[in-house]
Amino acid sequence: MSQDSAPLPPAIDGLSLSDVLPEAEFSQRVPIQSILGRVDKGAGLAGKNVRVGGWVKSGRLGEKNTLAFLGVNDGSGPGILQVLVKADVYKLTDLVATGTCVHVEGSLKLPPESAKQQSIELHVDKVIHVGTVDAAKYPLPKGKTRLPLELLRDMVHLRPKTNIISAIARIRNALAYATHTFFQKHGFLYVHTPIITTSDCEGAGEMFQVTTIINDAEKLEKELKDNPPPSEADLKAAEDVVKEKGEAVAQLKSAKASKQEILAAVAELTKAKDSLAKLDERYKLGERFRLHGGIPKKDGKIDYAEDFFARQAFLTVSGQLQVETYACALSSVYTFGPTFRAENSHTSRHLAEFWMVEPEIAFADIQDDMNCAEAYVRFLCQWLIDNCYDDMEVMNTVIDKTAIQRLKMVATSKFHRITYTEAVAILEEAAKVKKFENKVEWGIDLASEHERYLTEEKFKAPVIVYNYPKAIKAFYMKVNEDNRTVAAMDVLVPKVGELIGGSQREENYEVLNQRILEMGLPLEPYQWYLDTRRYGTVKHSGFGLGFERMILFATGMENIRDVIPFPRYPGRADL
Repeated sequence: MSQDSAPLPPAIDGLSLSDVLPEAEFSQRVPIQSILGRVDKGAGLAGKNVRVGGWVKSGRLGEKNTLAFLGVNDGSGPGILQVLVKADVYKLTDLVATGTCVHVEGSLKLPPESAKQQSIELHVDKVIHVGTVDAAKYPLPKGKTRLPLELLRDMVHLRPKTNIISAIARIRNALAYATHTFFQKHGFLYVHTPIITTSDCEGAGEMFQVTTIINDAEKLEKELKDNPPPSEADLKAAEDVVKEKGEAVAQLKSAKASKQEILAAVAELTKAKDSLAKLDERYKLGERFRLHGGIPKKDGKIDYAEDFFARQAFLTVSGQLQVETYACALSSVYTFGPTFRAENSHTSRHLAEFWMVEPEIAFADIQDDMNCAEAYVRFLCQWLIDNCYDDMEVMNTVIDKTAIQRLKMVATSKFHRITYTEAVAILEEAAKVKKFENKVEWGIDLASEHERYLTEEKFKAPVIVYNYPKAIKAFYMKVNEDNRTVAAMDVLVPKVGELIGGSQREENYEVLNQRILEMGLPLEPYQWYLDTRRYGTVKHSGFGLGFERMILFATGMENIRDVIPFPRYPGRADL
């Protein structure tokens, strides 16, 4: 009998499946959220037998050390289930330390009327597993005491055990699921774009380089130390041998020697040439190391033809250019993955590694692009309200009391749409009575304070600003008829400012070619991109949503390093 068709063991020894709640399909536990996430907070399950597993958030001994009260959470939701264990069931002192892992089974019972915080509690009949903790060394505090988020960044491997970070993890998961749901529902194809690229989408040059040249140089240093390269004298001696063997072949041919003798001499010559070639190669490697530390050079510059990809390669800052190739063949596509920027910034809004959602739509102009972006953001907000409300309540209580209200506002609001020129005029008028740190004038790239003024004070709603100056936008954006602006748009929301940046793409080959040159970029790396305009060009548009920015907006968190599981920023790349 195959493993898949084998009969399942009973959920709890001695109990029928009808006596228990359904366990997680691939885990030997009933998720605590399925108990506490009910409308009655689990009270209606009294009398049911369950097996649960999780980690102790708080524990104490009671009734003269004969009973342990454990607050257990398993990560399925923010709720904590009170678990009661008697001394005759297990050694209680091994259970009460914060962080202890417990896997137990027993019956759900209504708590005493005096226990107002619990609607249901678990009375344990059997302890299946205990993962103990040395309370004196465990760095996370027990109960409701919270460590500063800055300190938790020094222990990224343990911070998922905290209430805030675990709630953010579930919110992040919900937003990722909602992203795929939205685009799949609207007929988009999910395309995996490369992480390693040879193109700079932003044109800013702040990219992490991918190279094996340094590793190769280090290997060469070790190899040459163990096996020194030949000297010039060694090379000259090998050349003399080749010359000698060559002359011997010539003499044999001149003397009309036998075929067998000539072939034997030719074999000796070939062997000598092979030996010389190997010596010459090692001599050149030795000279390279002596002159350049093992780094290959040509015309005074690093010779990337010797690198792994035979050209310069980088970690991508965006999958947009690549996903456009699929939009120009499959119409509606999107990519969702990690991107990288080598910007030496220590602000609360910057990461070296972050995630982007980037849809691309064929036969779509800037208006279609704005419609899609607005629908997508509203969908994400409503999804959190409908599917992640418990975790949003955690954020609303602990981090930002306006988080849920902000989600509801965006989910139900019509986004205001204004041109960049109109936005500047509004800001210039506001600057007469309000002090901005950044000067307002036509041609600037709007700062975060400008964006937040428009959304939080002027319109008190999301805003889409479009038709930006050509000089401050990327080369691939559609040039408008005025030749001063491009069909670019940014979606601005309260709390974070810019959430989405997008545009109609330039589909005209000649214009795009000229824009690349105007931006001071080399044409050669973008020839493949220009091909999409040479062969069957199509009007198309797209945008990018910074996934971590969306989480900042939703949760009210202040620092982007706290909304990604393993933050990478200057000086830090833990784990």
